[in-house]
Amino acid sequence: MTRHHPDSLSLMEYSAGNLSDPHALCIRLHLDKCPHCRSRVDTLDSLGAVMMETQPKVSVSESMFDSILSRIDSEPDSKPAIPVMPREGTLRKLLGEDLNDLPWKRQLGDVSVLDISEKFPGQNEQVVLQKLAAGGKAPAHTHRGYETTIVLQGAFADQNGVFNQWDFVVLNEQDEHKPVAVGCEDCITLSVLSAPVKLTGAFTRLLNPFIR
Repeated sequence: MTRHHPDSLSLMEYSAGNLSDPHALCIRLHLDKCPHCRSRVDTLDSLGAVMMETQPKVSVSESMFDSILSRIDSEPDSKPAIPVMPREGTLRKLLGEDLNDLPWKRQLGDVSVLDISEKFPGQNEQVVLQKLAAGGKAPAHTHRGYETTIVLQGAFADQNGVFNQWDFVVLNEQDEHKPVAVGCEDCITLSVLSAPVKLTGAFTRLLNPFIR
């Protein structure tokens, strides 16, 4: 059961189609497992449809209509869409293999990472899979910008509580934490970062100039 959810503004932006592809993916993965948030988005979709119907009609000349159709036919779609698949199929389709079979790269201590930003061309955010070994600890850190994270496997805990599979969390420069993987399996998360993290440990902070 998910206990940590996207806020109302994020769900509204998702319903309106205003989120970047990586952020929309995080919310879609959460919605697949959270009937509470899915119901809220359904309500927002319905409200949006009603609002569209109540908007005053604006006449469009035939020449303008033809011009719009011509542009749609001639202009290529420069923003590839994320494959829409149910539940875990979304991620499996994107990655091409199981989470535990990916070419993970050891970063620091118990943490391994895999940068998948190239799968979202044209986006300004960094998109990273992170794996924290079972029982392991991540270095203490804060954030230089916003970090949106969804738990894909296992669970982790910090001073804000325990985050289980499909839980959703957003952190910023005011949040400093040191996640610990709980349970008997590796904790794997998908994070979207607007800027690199900032290590705050007595020794690890020396590595900040090398983090991109």
